[in-house]
Amino acid sequence: MKKWTETLHIAQFRIARPTDKLAQVERFYCEGIGLEKLGEFKGHRGYTGIMIGLPDASYHLEFTEHIEGSPCPAPTEDNLLVFYMPDPIQIQAVQTRLDKMGYPQVPPENPYWEEKGVTIADPDGWRIVLMNTEGI
Repeated sequence: MKKWTETLHIAQFRIARPTDKLAQVERFYCEGIGLEKLGEFKGHRGYTGIMIGLPDASYHLEFTEHIEGSPCPAPTEDNLLVFYMPDPIQIQAVQTRLDKMGYPQVPPENPYWEEKGVTIADPDGWRIVLMNTEGI
């Protein structure tokens, strides 16, 4: 495994975005995909938020909602969060769970993702790909 360089030592990496559908987003990523809720906060300068990710918590997602509104439609259909999953049975299980929750597979903008992956839009329309590979 490659280590951090001397000039770029990162303790944690977070991808953050707003939403007006915090409860639905939490359900999608935790119950649907199977990520863990790592933390949450309320009432911070009008914001409520949750952190969701893998158990080691060094890489995770943060979703925030502001009391005055936090709409966040996806800018394009090719803004993706890709989950590299080596087990096609797990991919099918996640896809089935999400479909039953009302999130069916959608066609990807880039046909590359259709070769080994399943594309699904989250409650805000941002797309995730469940990709059947080991990753890089």
